[in-house]
Amino acid sequence: MGAASELACRLSDEAEAVCRTYLPNGRRSGRYWIVGNVAGERGRSLFVKLWGDRRGRWADMATAEYGDLLDLIQLNRGFKGCREAIGEARTFLREPVLRDSSRLYPTVPAKPLPIRDTRSAATRLYAISLPVPGTAAERYLRGRGITANLDWPALRFHPACYYRADESMPLERWPALLGAVTSLDGTLTGLQRTWLTRDGGGKAPVDDPRRAMGQLLGNAVRFGEPSGVMAAGEGIETVLSLLSLFPALPMVAGLSAAHLAALLFPAALRRLYLLRDNDTAGAFAEERLMARCRAAAIELRVLKPAAKDLNADLRSLPPDAVRARMLPQMLAEDRFRFASG
Repeated sequence: MGAASELACRLSDEAEAVCRTYLPNGRRSGRYWIVGNVAGERGRSLFVKLWGDRRGRWADMATAEYGDLLDLIQLNRGFKGCREAIGEARTFLREPVLRDSSRLYPTVPAKPLPIRDTRSAATRLYAISLPVPGTAAERYLRGRGITANLDWPALRFHPACYYRADESMPLERWPALLGAVTSLDGTLTGLQRTWLTRDGGGKAPVDDPRRAMGQLLGNAVRFGEPSGVMAAGEGIETVLSLLSLFPALPMVAGLSAAHLAALLFPAALRRLYLLRDNDTAGAFAEERLMARCRAAAIELRVLKPAAKDLNADLRSLPPDAVRARMLPQMLAEDRFRFASG
């Protein structure tokens, strides 16, 4: 093993300490450290795996960059070559105590941190949730211009869902829209929680109003049963916007560009409409799905909104105008087949 590979392995054993030192504006969420970018700015684009398989690996969904923690240190510090990053890493690993601007962080022990069974927690939360119609979650979605039917098993509501900013903060309770993540056979594998204001007028005033739990990779929030044709998008609100325009078209929400790119295909699928966002992450999802669809002999058709995403279109334009923009992007045989139902 070369010096760089050995250092990357040693850094991965102390992944959280590395993140707290070089990316202090991020936070831990489950098995990941989440932050805006390699420079450490606030946000939710970059994910670092903290433990388990591939710990120490990171990916930035906005730029499609990825790598190990040695790569991260090199980019974070602006080093032009690997030699400087190796020197920095060696200095870091000799430190018995790691510092940011205000706290001391001991190095992460070799014993792995306990892993919470978030899939079981998602199942329990779903079991005590309610249908969306008539709740603050319906008011939230209707306020975003969504007119689709909301009485789906994939959509649920909890009137007082726990939220904690981080381990040092007290628990709070906020209403939450829940998106049920399921596998191809319909098994519940996770949940996305979107915390809302008490009246459903918007997202709750918390640092991170949207979080997912459970097993997401390959799975999705599902609306309808595909019979050869299906649409897929990132966010629940984006997909519900398309469902408002084409209520008979089966569709799924992958919850992020990375998870959308890794979506597992139903066996009978022959055509996939990708409802992508107009950003770098959306382009990344399109590129990955294009290759995967080609390998699986599935036709991929891309639907692009005028604004950042389709919900932004629906909130700023009449529904008929948004539908008129989508129709030419669909095959003729699908245009009106799925326009009612």
